[in-house]
Amino acid sequence: MHSNTEVRSQKSEVRMNPPVSPFEKEGLRGIFALLTAYCLLFTAPAFAEELKLQPLIDEALKNNHEILMLEARESVSKFKIPQAESLPDPMFMFGYLNDGVRDLYTFDDEMASDSQWMFSVSQMFPYPGKLSLKSEMASRDAESILASLDAARLRVAARVKELYYELFLTYKSIDLVKDMSALFSRIEEAALARYSTGMAPQQEVLMAQTEKYMLLEKEEMFVQKVQSLEAMINSTLGRDGGITLGRPVELLPKEYNYSIEELLKATYETSPEIKVKDRMIAGAETKVEMAKKEYYPDFTVSANYFAKNKYFEDMWGLTATVNIPIFYKTKQRQAVLEAEASLSGIKHELDDIKYMLSSNIRDNYSMLKSAEKLMDLYKNGLIPKTYQSFESAIAGYRTGNIEAITVMTTLKSLIDYELLNWKQFIEREKAIARLEALTTVKSQ
Repeated sequence: MHSNTEVRSQKSEVRMNPPVSPFEKEGLRGIFALLTAYCLLFTAPAFAEELKLQPLIDEALKNNHEILMLEARESVSKFKIPQAESLPDPMFMFGYLNDGVRDLYTFDDEMASDSQWMFSVSQMFPYPGKLSLKSEMASRDAESILASLDAARLRVAARVKELYYELFLTYKSIDLVKDMSALFSRIEEAALARYSTGMAPQQEVLMAQTEKYMLLEKEEMFVQKVQSLEAMINSTLGRDGGITLGRPVELLPKEYNYSIEELLKATYETSPEIKVKDRMIAGAETKVEMAKKEYYPDFTVSANYFAKNKYFEDMWGLTATVNIPIFYKTKQRQAVLEAEASLSGIKHELDDIKYMLSSNIRDNYSMLKSAEKLMDLYKNGLIPKTYQSFESAIAGYRTGNIEAITVMTTLKSLIDYELLNWKQFIEREKAIARLEALTTVKSQ
């Protein structure tokens, strides 16, 4: 048994962040030396190649198909701006007017005074202010798509982080399962030795063997999960799903010491999701003004030229055409009402986005704080206490005072607490990743 000084030393080591397995400390006396193999397995990397997070994020931001689609849409929206502020295409008209119907072509007849070739060029001019409003509408749409692109980049980065953290946790789980399997193999050997000398019943041997087989099944499930996570990461990166990735590097905890009020304030000021709706509102307000402008007529100016034969002089003319919005009650007024209703709907969408962001931020902030409290509970309470219980149980098993099931139950509890501790560590990191995407506030 360790002295009080050694126990306090173990507790101080447990408080290190990220958590360190208690099995990486000094080995127990006597039979507890079997944990040496566990230490070697736990600290040795299972895969030589290390997978780093930032290169994955950079690749996703470059090749993710959702981002590429929005980038294309953003380019398209920019091309629409000069189109919207341009005048309609001019119209060119040409034709022939024949004098009479008896002769097919009377242009050269000196008596055919009305025979003529006709040419006309016309240009429509929208009512003053309409073109500028159309250009502003196109600009607002482009700004909205650009904000959507920024939001998509944040979402994709957060998605890559979450999948990366899940992959890290899965490899940690495989480590723990392998370590448990090695430990149960040693317990099985000890049980066989005790059984051969008549100190233990056969049931203890069977229990240890059963636990080993159950762990093999669990390990295979984790291996399948690794493959599934790799496929999802590759899909997010815009890669083929069959590419094998390496093992994530050891993670260090992030500092994220912000209050909920600071996060909410930053969100309302910088969130791309809110910017999208703000630009959409500005665009909808411009559409309302544009709909009101439709009450006013447009003008079409035409220049005409009439070419006659050599016996008569040519003629020219200039005309202006104005559309009369006499059906404004069923057309222009309804268009204004439609635009105003659309504007109202987008304003409600903005409020909904703000409430949703506030709810998500509070939810993830709560997850972050809860994970920190649970990690502290595991590291400073459950893990060291269970470690001491396991030390006592393994010593008692040597002397025959403790049954094997007690040792195995204590060992499984200890490994479960280790795994739960890592799970909370990953949940905390995932919550930070989501908060960064929602608030644009980076970890320290």
